[in-house]
Amino acid sequence: MSKNETLLRTVQEQRKKCIVYTRVMGYHRPVESFNIGKKGEHKQRKEFVEQKNCL
Repeated sequence: MSKNETLLRTVQEQRKKCIVYTRVMGYHRPVESFNIGKKGEHKQRKEFVEQKNCL
């Protein structure tokens, strides 16, 4: 058993589910409530990063 597996087993009861929200059609929805097709689209999205030094 690896060190990571041992650590995960010792803190298993402290772990909590993380709910990811995304903006869809003007409001926020949890990704877990999406259907299979929408989940696939969400995985293919690219994150937009705005440049700070725009001229």
